[in-house]
Amino acid sequence: MNTPATSNSADYSGEQIAYKDSTYELVSKVAFLIGVPQRIFENEHAAPQLDVFNRLSKDKNARIIRNLCIIRTSIERNFKKINDIMRTDYRGLLSMPEIIPSECIQQLSEDGISFIKKSSTKLCHHIIEINRIVSDRINNCKSLFPIWINWSYVKELFIMPNGFAEGGTRDAASIYYANLQCYPYQMYINWKPMDEGNILFNDKKFVTLLYQWHHDVFTEYSRVSDAGAFVKNNIYDFINDSQKTVVVVDCENSDPYKLCAALRNLDYEVMQKISKIILFDDVHTVNAWKILEYSVKIPVEHIMTERVKQNKSLVDIQLTARACQEHYQNQVDSFVIVSSDSDYWGLISSLSDARFLVMIEREKCGPDMKAALADSGIFYCYLDDFYSGNAEDIKLNALFQEMYRWIDDSIKLNVNEMLDAALRNTRLEMSAAERKQFYEKHIRNMSLVIDDDGNVSIELKRK
Repeated sequence: MNTPATSNSADYSGEQIAYKDSTYELVSKVAFLIGVPQRIFENEHAAPQLDVFNRLSKDKNARIIRNLCIIRTSIERNFKKINDIMRTDYRGLLSMPEIIPSECIQQLSEDGISFIKKSSTKLCHHIIEINRIVSDRINNCKSLFPIWINWSYVKELFIMPNGFAEGGTRDAASIYYANLQCYPYQMYINWKPMDEGNILFNDKKFVTLLYQWHHDVFTEYSRVSDAGAFVKNNIYDFINDSQKTVVVVDCENSDPYKLCAALRNLDYEVMQKISKIILFDDVHTVNAWKILEYSVKIPVEHIMTERVKQNKSLVDIQLTARACQEHYQNQVDSFVIVSSDSDYWGLISSLSDARFLVMIEREKCGPDMKAALADSGIFYCYLDDFYSGNAEDIKLNALFQEMYRWIDDSIKLNVNEMLDAALRNTRLEMSAAERKQFYEKHIRNMSLVIDDDGNVSIELKRK
């Protein structure tokens, strides 16, 4: 259970309901970057996750932003006190370890960063320099966040408004100090402070608020939530209680990326008890199913179904026939059916001595099918509910594979043959040495040029 930093028990219970089954990856990264203390990450009841802290601690760009934010917050929180010490005791920031963490300054120095300038005669000048470095370097942390989140919204949290001017730093300090309890773990961020509880309570709450602050709406909640313990435990019990389990997939009526995400977010040891995944595909369905076998550590059999009539798929018939074969010939007693099609009720009702679990999609499966499953005591779950925030690599791999296929089909060029043809057509002769020199200078370094319309041409190096 992840307890927010500031809330009463009633508020907390409400948040648990409103933001249940959320992930903690985004809030952990934001917490690290804004400088939330390590002890919070080490607290198992707090939202920020220790594994994320350990991971980002090894990232130079993340460390730099974190340490700068810690120092900036320390200055903002103790602005008047530090000013007084600098004015009366003539001490610089480097000589205030009781206020400014010396380990942060030391780590910044090791990472090649210094915000202390001889020309800085006022405390606000140090903040301005920190703001400048943060502004210059925050984009280096963009790759830490998934491409589906609006990076500009996240980035803005680290940019102090009017932060390059003395007045801007003073205003920020005043707002921060007056609303200290509203800031996440009392660490400075750029936002309009309001009583939202712990905005880093979990990913679902954070992105909801983040988008609201920008008059936007976040809707892709599968990216920041995962199927709850009830759903997962039912799946685990089903597999563990089975003698032999096979997953059969109707590729026409299922989303490959949602299935990949679901399988990857289930317990690895339990999933290894699945004998195989059988994909029943049609020539008209997407090529993305090819990536499944690279994404999960379960044997995958891919069956392509021909069409007798172009307007009639035979996938459902093939799947039903193969399931019966697996049951009677290969002693498969349990099937996970991945499809939202009600046609498979015939299969389920026919194999009365087999066990079934069904994975459907919320928008594709009608109420009659769900009612029939529920009345028969057959557990079903939604693929949409599983965490999909880590499925971007799957999608990118599929995209790159398809682009490489397109390139292979579209471009057939041998540069040696090209040079031979050019020499023949121009009736020029080159010695072996001249040819090698020409090749190295003009051909080896040729490049693709892409115009504004996406048209590609090859440019030879003339100089």
